[in-house]
Amino acid sequence: MVRAAEAFHVHGRAHDGIDPKGGDVIVPGGMFTYQVVVRSERVYVVQITYLGF
Repeated sequence: MVRAAEAFHVHGRAHDGIDPKGGDVIVPGGMFTYQVVVRSERVYVVQITYLGF
């Protein structure tokens, strides 16, 4: 995901636009929410939800 963002935005630290939206990823037993911050060249996991099934 980070490499795709880097390829799309070329140079993260030089990026002066808005950051792309994050999203939700469903995994077995739960999900997590992430946010991409291009300027700091990071992907943050904002929330992890365990559904327990």
